[in-house]
Amino acid sequence: MSSYPDSYSDPYDDYEDLFNPLRTDRKARKTRKGKNKHTPKKSQDQIVAELADAVGLEAGFKTTYHPGLFEEGWLLESLKDFFNQHYISDVLARVKGGKEASVYRCQGTKAVGGGNVAAKVYRPRMFRNLRNDAAYREGRGVLSSDGHDVNQSVHADRIQRAIGKKTAYGRQLSHTSWLMHELKSLQTLYNAGASVPKPFAASENAILMSYHGDDKMAAPILQDVALETDEARDLFNVVLWNIELMLRHDLIHGDLSAYNILYWEGKITIIDFPQVVNSRGNGNARFILERDVTRICEYFAEQGVERDPEAITHRLWKRYVAKSSRDQKADESRLTVEEWE
Repeated sequence: MSSYPDSYSDPYDDYEDLFNPLRTDRKARKTRKGKNKHTPKKSQDQIVAELADAVGLEAGFKTTYHPGLFEEGWLLESLKDFFNQHYISDVLARVKGGKEASVYRCQGTKAVGGGNVAAKVYRPRMFRNLRNDAAYREGRGVLSSDGHDVNQSVHADRIQRAIGKKTAYGRQLSHTSWLMHELKSLQTLYNAGASVPKPFAASENAILMSYHGDDKMAAPILQDVALETDEARDLFNVVLWNIELMLRHDLIHGDLSAYNILYWEGKITIIDFPQVVNSRGNGNARFILERDVTRICEYFAEQGVERDPEAITHRLWKRYVAKSSRDQKADESRLTVEEWE
């Protein structure tokens, strides 16, 4: 017995009938050809509203900023938790676009103090293609979305295999871990008094933090600022004080330069911490520290402040990494910014 259904329909039947070379009835052929219906072009607000509904945003979400086609979906998906948790009420502008992440100025709610806040949204798969990622990951755990080290779980071996083989699950774990290391570093350093943004919350692909600038412009990066020598000397001391503060907490920025420091109204703010390095558990730590210090010295040398990066690195390493914790605490009690002058 045949296993085919009695009313089997071949999807090519209509095409055969329509383009039969023996058929000459052009009028009949025309009747088969459907007319193109005019579809009104959707407005940007309609598109955003549909996307917001698709990703699960609560009613009332809006974006004064109109995202481009390349960012609409992942932007709303990344920010939906911040809106649904009542941290933001609007996306006002994109203030920075980059190959790794984009930063948006958002309207904050009372939960985050109101006013402007910054949402750093990572581009899809950004961390999956980071060069030399193992050099940064060495000595630090793999963090889950709740900030816990998954290496302490009963599935640690399976997790490490997934990361090593770069499976879809492993790549997602790595992505989450990079973002959570940035969040936890910001929390630790902000609470310690460092010149970093105040972190408010994180989603799977974004971090919400304090905004630096005003309604007209975001704080420029230090690389785009020319300083008077006296101000440059003061800010150089502040940057090095922050590097030292990081080392007190066993942290090295890992990508510090004048491109990752904001300048606003005479003050600096250090940003971008996903590649933060554990100073005591990473075999590349001293090299990475010296690279950070050298880049900072190079910028300030252009502003008239000459310093020896090798000597500074040696002093920092000896004080905070290559000595006992008791001696380190004694040094911390005497630490002042003026020591760098």
